Amino acid sequence: MRRLKRAAGFGPAMITGGAVTAMAAAAGLLLAGCGTSGDGVRKEGPAQNQPAAKAASRTPAASTATPAQKIDAIKLIKADPKVSDQIKKNLKPCVKDQYPVDVTYGQLTGSDRTDVVVNVLTCGDSLGIGSYVYRPKGDSYENVFTVEQSPVYADIDRRDLTITKQVYGPGDAVCCPSGVDVLTYHWSDGTFHETGRTHTDYNKVGNTGKVPSEGSEG
Repeated sequence: MRRLKRAAGFGPAMITGGAVTAMAAAAGLLLAGCGTSGDGVRKEGPAQNQPAAKAASRTPAASTATPAQKIDAIKLIKADPKVSDQIKKNLKPCVKDQYPVDVTYGQLTGSDRTDVVVNVLTCGDSLGIGSYVYRPKGDSYENVFTVEQSPVYADIDRRDLTITKQVYGPGDAVCCPSGVDVLTYHWSDGTFHETGRTHTDYNKVGNTGKVPSEGSEG
């Protein structure tokens, strides 16, 4: 069963949600659990049990930026005017004080402090419903990239931003998309520019994950 990408070894969110349009997460706490790689990229989020569809092996490059200090991702999302009202309204914990968000710290924009990538997920299927990149600005952070076309997941690959989008065909179940698009962005001249994209069609032989149409047998 394929779900929205979460890089192995980075500790993705255990919290998952209803359908592609379901929402989750809310005010206040930071996620538990933290993993730091030796290459300058750190990801934190609730302990999780969900396998992630992964388009390529990630090998982040070493960062020369100031080590990241943990941020209050929920507060950041709630205060961000670029985040949709629907996501803010439904931003609630899935289990006790655990919120369906992944937070990744790393170098993307050339700042002398680490950038922050925040993914908001659903509470049943771990589908990404919003991805945001925050760049340090003074004592706070500014949103420099937003995508809310679910299902979506953002990550750091070396010093590039990768956006993974599951592709659903007619009749595809939520668990089993037909394929995946991976878009790569690089920061230059004060913004992110798309530098490449790949598309992968999933092999569905033996287990299509399709919802049977009316009149079909079995």
